[in-house]
Amino acid sequence: MNHNLGRRRFIAWFSTTGIAALLAPQILAQDRKTINRAAIAKAEALAGLTFTRKERFLMQKGIEEHLTNYKKLREIPLPNPVSPALVFNPLLPGRSVPATGEKFVNPRVDAGTVSRDSDALPFLPVTHLGALLRAGHISSLELTQLYLERLKQYDKTLRCVITLTEDLALQQARRADRELKQNHDRGPLHGIPYGLKDLFAVKNSRTTWGATPYKDQVIDEDATVVTRLEEAGAVLAAKLSVGALAWGDVWFDGTTKNPWNQEQGSSGSSAGPASATVAGLVGFSIGTETLGSIISPSQRCGATGLRPTFGRVSRHGAMALSWSMDKVGPICRSVEDCALVLNAIRGTDGKDPGAIDAPLPWNPTQDPIKIRLGYDAEAFEKENEDEEESTEQDFDQAALTELRAMGFHPRPIKLPELPIGDLIFILEAEAAAAFDELTRSNQDDLLVRQIEQAWPNVFRTSRFIPAVEYIQANRARTLLMQQFEKTLEDIDVYVHPTYGGKTLLAANLTGHPSIVLPNGFRKDGTPASITFTGRLFGEADLLLVAKAYQDRTGFHTRRPKL
Repeated sequence: MNHNLGRRRFIAWFSTTGIAALLAPQILAQDRKTINRAAIAKAEALAGLTFTRKERFLMQKGIEEHLTNYKKLREIPLPNPVSPALVFNPLLPGRSVPATGEKFVNPRVDAGTVSRDSDALPFLPVTHLGALLRAGHISSLELTQLYLERLKQYDKTLRCVITLTEDLALQQARRADRELKQNHDRGPLHGIPYGLKDLFAVKNSRTTWGATPYKDQVIDEDATVVTRLEEAGAVLAAKLSVGALAWGDVWFDGTTKNPWNQEQGSSGSSAGPASATVAGLVGFSIGTETLGSIISPSQRCGATGLRPTFGRVSRHGAMALSWSMDKVGPICRSVEDCALVLNAIRGTDGKDPGAIDAPLPWNPTQDPIKIRLGYDAEAFEKENEDEEESTEQDFDQAALTELRAMGFHPRPIKLPELPIGDLIFILEAEAAAAFDELTRSNQDDLLVRQIEQAWPNVFRTSRFIPAVEYIQANRARTLLMQQFEKTLEDIDVYVHPTYGGKTLLAANLTGHPSIVLPNGFRKDGTPASITFTGRLFGEADLLLVAKAYQDRTGFHTRRPKL
């Protein structure tokens, strides 16, 4: 061991497996070669356990052997893409993907009804942009050049771009125009420029993960989502900012801003995708979520963000943070756009062991009133003394009132009583494993944020999570999945505040899909939001209800003044 790394580095070197992982600071004798039983006794408090003197004597040799095993295992290269042998499945035993004979139906938009105003053009949804492209009112090249110029102009203040993929975008746009002229239509995304959260690999382009240690990293492959969007004819305009290693809106070149209030960060970690989409810098974006990374920036910036069911979209080529919680989804200007993008990127690829094939029987002409709607009674009825929280509750109640006026009859539901917040260390343990080498190499010191609630400190702290407790937490997670399924037995979709309830963490643990959309505007001009959550692989119903509400309210059509 390099003694210059100091005590903290020794702790990081020490194991995450079993009780030995918890006994770090004083566990070795003074010669640092033999386990000290007295130190074991002192360190037991870290695990919340107490052993007898005889038990400590019996443990001593086993702990020493574990340390030898850990040292040998650390000689095996384990790059970020290597996943554990254990694979999370959101479907409980005996359950399967819902079968349906229905197919995905693309919405139809008459180009004659679409505004061609130059100021409105960059803010149009994908459905409208596609209609203009097919009618020949604008070319993909013209649209791409427009977005590239806006990306260059407004990134100076929004700080949402990591890499402008200009040459690739112009090449793809020209190809799209040629194909459309030859009546080779790849679908509703053909010719539409988009932005990609910089967690995804793109050949010949940096993939920085928003973090200084990786700011020059080039991964020589295209992520599956990139390949599928290229097959759909979409145009990659930029790789957009991500909070360092998928936390927050702070990355190695600054803080990404909210287009509605540029004194405010855009939240994260899909910071750039939400900011750029709402600012009219791209037609749509791709984000990821482990715990709020699509939902949070979408609500902050007023985007429409969809976190699909776990496994719905392959994560191959994306940075791994938590193998059992990471999800890929679209951030768009409308619910319909989210449906179109999800349909293009969904499905297995033989590379992501957690990916699941499932149909998406979306038909935007269907009547959503038949869908059984619920609401999180506890979250809606919670009394808030805080003035700011009370204001948010007014927006939430207004949404519930509007849904009733639309003909829905939302029934109250009660979410599981399990201590959901206590399961958060599942994510922390997996993240620490994903970036084990970063911690042990001391490269974590290069990350911008060095505070208690930031990855460097969480990675170090997580080295003391016992393997037994991690497994026990996942067993409790099974109970949560069972209870969550029972809660949704009689409903298809439920509505709830974006924050202030149990759903954000619970649904990320169980793998259920959610969509967030703007729900009004505060006195300071920033958007409020409301969220809908659906059944596993029930995105079709989820999107129908959300679209109906969005069409009724129209908050998504407002645009920020930049």
